[in-house]
Amino acid sequence: MRFTGFIAALGIGLLSAGQAAADKLSLNEVSNYLNGIRTAASDFTQINGDGTISTGELALSRPGKMRFDYNPPEQALVMAGRGTVVIIDKKVGGVPETYPLNQTPLSIILAQNVNLAQQGMVVGHTFDGTATTVTARDPRRPEYGTIQMKFTDNPVELKQWVVTDQNGQTTTVVLGALQKQELPNSLFNIDRAVAEAN
Repeated sequence: MRFTGFIAALGIGLLSAGQAAADKLSLNEVSNYLNGIRTAASDFTQINGDGTISTGELALSRPGKMRFDYNPPEQALVMAGRGTVVIIDKKVGGVPETYPLNQTPLSIILAQNVNLAQQGMVVGHTFDGTATTVTARDPRRPEYGTIQMKFTDNPVELKQWVVTDQNGQTTTVVLGALQKQELPNSLFNIDRAVAEAN
């Protein structure tokens, strides 16, 4: 699976049929919702650019930390922390792949303070009658692609995440439900994860 596929794995749920009428969320409302998430977890289903499907468990700790555990037949673990994204392939072991976090759209969500209203960040903000869709990019690094987030309201929930990389490849991730819950710091220990994989 390509790096962009792994990196896309912070998406959240498909919209269910028959949801109550919704209102378009402002960028401030969306930013406040994201800033209100400290630690949370969910299962996810990931639709990769080539049509293949992966599943797994997601955990995040804002600011700056995230973990994606992929289910078999994948044996991958993707972690973000200390300004770096680390991809660990348990099948082969060895030295993991590493990338700067600020070169992925994940940096928008994991920032200390999410502010979607800042100039140049949002390139799309629409409402289809049931959900608000916000497409964002890092205005300092637009070449690294965009992240499209779909939200419902009452209560505000992130339902779907689509990452488009610099080559135009898209990856969609849907989550069962992102549940705010206490998570141990050890879950985000990259050094421990690398050691265990080897």
